[in-house]
Amino acid sequence: MSAAGHIDALVRVEDIHTYYGKSHILHGVSLEVRRGEIVGLLGRNGVGKSTTLKAIMGLVHPTRGEVLLEGQSIGHLPAHRLARLGIGYVPEDRRIFRLLTVSENLRTGLDGRGVTEERKKQLLDMVFDYFPVLAERRAQAGGTLSGGEQQMLAIGRALMTDPVLLALDEPSLGLAPLIIDRIYEVIAKLRDEMKMTVLLVEQNAQRALDIADYAYILETGRVVLDGTAAKLSSNEDVQEFYLGVSSSGRRSLRDVKHYKRRKRWLS
Repeated sequence: MSAAGHIDALVRVEDIHTYYGKSHILHGVSLEVRRGEIVGLLGRNGVGKSTTLKAIMGLVHPTRGEVLLEGQSIGHLPAHRLARLGIGYVPEDRRIFRLLTVSENLRTGLDGRGVTEERKKQLLDMVFDYFPVLAERRAQAGGTLSGGEQQMLAIGRALMTDPVLLALDEPSLGLAPLIIDRIYEVIAKLRDEMKMTVLLVEQNAQRALDIADYAYILETGRVVLDGTAAKLSSNEDVQEFYLGVSSSGRRSLRDVKHYKRRKRWLS
């Protein structure tokens, strides 16, 4: 599927290149995020997933290419302007305010934006409905929460902005399997119940493909494969290199990384 041309694309990234100093990180990445879908951005560490997300969020500015939100170029805008336009961002390191309470963390960023108290309460109730443990901890300092609860708080804070796009960077990182299950259950519900659009950066390809509608796989700053989640899950290359499965059964990552990629992956 081409990254351009869909009328219902909320976000389009067109041939972006980025650098950190002299290091060329993204080499012409193109993708699109369609309204009401979960789109996965997958790949191993260091291939450019987070940099792509940061380029969309205005934290890294492309030297070439375009980032568009609802057809309007946003690649030159700073992150705070993009937040006002409705992009809710949950970074890999969560960045909650450790000394503020859960309720104070959730309300951060709404004051001074013209949000009525009634609307704030509605948003709080929505977050507490999806993450009941945050309601139980509402008066507790953010820094005293467990890692999983802090991740829920970071997602909840993004939801408080009532975003048109929820951008999540490695939400499963470092968490116990049961907590990951709960967080991914909520992500799926946000799409199914709220019709929310989600861009999900994830190293755990299988976990993301279980809930995604569409996904892109990055290698060395390039999109090497994309398709529906069902198509990628059944793709032999994806099974072998990312899901740890081959015709002879499940393989360890140590085994998989020694396999030579097929030529078409690098074309």
